[in-house]
Parts: sequence; C-alpha cells; structure tokens
Amino acid sequence: MAEEEKKVTAAPEAAPAAEAAAAPKQRAKSGRHIQNGIVYVLATFNNTKVTFTDMHGNVLCWSTGGKNGFKGSRKSTAYAAQVIAGDAAKKAQLFGMKEVEVRIKGPGAGRESAVRGLIAAGLEVTVIKDITPVPHNGCRPPKRRRV
Repeated sequence: MAEEEKKVTAAPEAAPAAEAAAAPKQRAKSGRHIQNGIVYVLATFNNTKVTFTDMHGNVLCWSTGGKNGFKGSRKSTAYAAQVIAGDAAKKAQLFGMKEVEVRIKGPGAGRESAVRGLIAAGLEVTVIKDITPVPHNGCRPPKRRRV
C-alpha cells in the first residue's frame, strides 16, 4: 500500500515535467515599456557602436560591428553603421520605443548613416546632437600621423 502511494504522488509530478519539455522555452521579457529614449552613436575610425538607453541613461540594448558579423576594416564603413543601427533599433522596439534623441560622438564614417538606419527601422528621431569631446587647448595632441 505504501508503494501505491509513492506511485500516485510521483505521477502528477511527472506530467508537468513532460509538458515543460514539450513546450518551447522562452526567455522571460522584462515588463519595461519605454516609448522615449536616447541613442548614443560612437563612430570611431575602427568601429561603430550604437547604444539605446532610457531617458535616465539606463542601457536597454546595444549593437556593434563585430556583433553583426563585420570583421576588420569593414566594421568602420558607413554600410556597417546602418546595419548596426537597424539591429539595435529592432531590439529597442521590443521595449516599445518609438521616439529617440540621437547623440553622436566621434569622427568615424558611420555618423550620418547610423541615423539613417534608425529612421529606416521605423523610429522617430526628435533631436540630433553632436557630443564629440573637443579640447579647449587642454592636453598636447599626439604627433601628426604619417601614412
């Protein structure tokens, strides 16, 4: 009789485990729904990075050239910047983002094309601001490049 009780208690536990194995596992999405945000575009000579934050600066998602399959000097191209911005924008739209401020930093080739990629992905760009740091005659710059 004790063996029958063990079988009875074991059977209901096995059924949910079988259902869980059959159902596809989905990652739990956070309950954040953010409509407005800030996009930081860092365009260097070697790469382009696009970061989406909320209005307080908390990072939601990001994308870079290497993450999208670009290697070497192709990471710094204008086309790569457009693909990177589109990829990051799709992730941000999962959070419900619709309007963004764009803050661009750096001298790279992907400055304008990253903004084009954001617009093409369906985001409304309200403000474009250049936040590239410019010295007011601070440190001595490195010697001139000879190519």
